[in-house]
Amino acid sequence: MAEEVLTLSQHLKVSGVAQDLRRLIVSFAYVSLDAQHHFPKYLRGAAGDKNKYGEAVARLDEWINGYYCDELVKTGLVRKIYSEELRQPLLGSPHAPFIVTIDPLDGSSNINTNNSFGTIMGIYRDDLPQAGRKLVAALYKLYGPLNTLVYSAGNGSHEFVKHYDGSGNAQFLLLAENVKLPVKGEVFGVGGDPLDWSPKFLKFAKDLFRVEKLKVRYSGTFVADFSQILHRGGIFAYPQTRSAPRGKLRLTYEAAPMAFILEQAGGKSWDGSRSLLDAKALDVDARTPLYMGNDYLIEKLKKALGKRG
Repeated sequence: MAEEVLTLSQHLKVSGVAQDLRRLIVSFAYVSLDAQHHFPKYLRGAAGDKNKYGEAVARLDEWINGYYCDELVKTGLVRKIYSEELRQPLLGSPHAPFIVTIDPLDGSSNINTNNSFGTIMGIYRDDLPQAGRKLVAALYKLYGPLNTLVYSAGNGSHEFVKHYDGSGNAQFLLLAENVKLPVKGEVFGVGGDPLDWSPKFLKFAKDLFRVEKLKVRYSGTFVADFSQILHRGGIFAYPQTRSAPRGKLRLTYEAAPMAFILEQAGGKSWDGSRSLLDAKALDVDARTPLYMGNDYLIEKLKKALGKRG
């Protein structure tokens, strides 16, 4: 008899995740499946407004943010939601146990070309600002050829894939438990303009080709590029540049949750001074330089930049 494959709900339970946290993670997972059915209606065009960062908002960006926020509040488990697409945090149930951060649609520039994009969520018990070490769970959904969800509640990082049961109902089944980065990295991706990188970082990036023999993989969706590193090993970076000394990606919404998942998978993260999980910003919209991947590559990067930490 074939061994039974655990559902997401079953895996959370046997892993000893607290009941309220289990409920929130499962709720997000199934809301994400419902959301995807609506994507074709919002694939084209802009919403007409700009977000708080001055960036154009795609119709799908606007819709999916509202959908996730509404559905998460309905669970009764969320006290406050901080979203990339909200100018102010959304208040939920005042006595609910969790604070949520969300990047509702990571990689929205890939919508029109039908390339992969995703959603990133972080879960805290205490209100922000908090360092990523205070996360109780982090997860991401990757909308790709396969619909996968990776979560960590501090007990390793685990990957699930959408399946249909005998009744035709969609559910997430365990694909890989305790995912670990391969010992030897295989790929890398670096964001930003190479002409804007520092000379030391540019040399490091060239050495990823010449010395480490890594293959370049870069899609323009952080979730997708991160997933490459998680499964194949290597390094992803969106570095400090001359025109963006504070980096581009946002600590609260993107960097901290993904660093939580990566470090639980045996990888290492760095912001140029410390682990991304130890970085703390008073402004939830703060950007950060971001470097994450195999430990030996992060250490090589530190040496190349002449830094410690």
